[in-house]
Amino acid sequence: MVMMGLLRRSLVKPTRPAQRTVRLKSIIFWRKEKIRMSAYTRRRKLLIYLAIPLALACLPGSLLAQNQVMGEVNFQGATKLENNSGVWVDGEYVGYLKELKGFKKILLLPGEHQVSVRQSGYNDFTQKLVVEPGQAQLVRVKLEKAPGATAPAPKTSATLKMDIEPKRAAVFIDDAFLGHAGELGGSFHSMAISPGKHRVKVELPGYRTFETEVNLLAGQKSEIKTELVKGSIEQAGPLIKEPQTVSQNPGR
Repeated sequence: MVMMGLLRRSLVKPTRPAQRTVRLKSIIFWRKEKIRMSAYTRRRKLLIYLAIPLALACLPGSLLAQNQVMGEVNFQGATKLENNSGVWVDGEYVGYLKELKGFKKILLLPGEHQVSVRQSGYNDFTQKLVVEPGQAQLVRVKLEKAPGATAPAPKTSATLKMDIEPKRAAVFIDDAFLGHAGELGGSFHSMAISPGKHRVKVELPGYRTFETEVNLLAGQKSEIKTELVKGSIEQAGPLIKEPQTVSQNPGR
């Protein structure tokens, strides 16, 4: 019996070193893979760190080259009224005044240019300026009330609300610039308009012109809701290209 017990023990014992050997091999393999992955990660990070400075080094050069050719025009409105007014450069609508900064700032080729700022019920602000390469200049805008400009009486007027995308699009009523869509829409914005038929146009360079007609009664409330369809600058209507001088308030 003693011999049988010793024989069994001798048969069982060799299995333990085999398990340890397998486990040790797996640990060694895992460590090797970890070392390989960490080396790959370090190389990848190194490439990223090298690429970022190269990209930053190239970017200012291109911007500097552009700024050496183009001139920058900045705008400063006297009040909120001017900041929400439409801006035309050389007869082309470019947006409303307070948005023309950052990536929307105005860069022009050197030479003479004409800037017009318009708001319903006010005389157009027009200024000629000479743009120099690589230089920035500031245009201070102050609008003057147009003689005879009156708003419709609340009791006899209708109310028109606009819900238009993009918000920077220019809105015209009866061919007179009224404002940009952002200041004429939303939950708390609407405009008083005289009763009767009116032609409404919404235009923005790079989009197709939206045009409709409304026939409003005194005290009536109406809403225009639309989203402009992308198009070409060649599809822009004459109002967006060449502003008309309108001294009277067409709606508000």
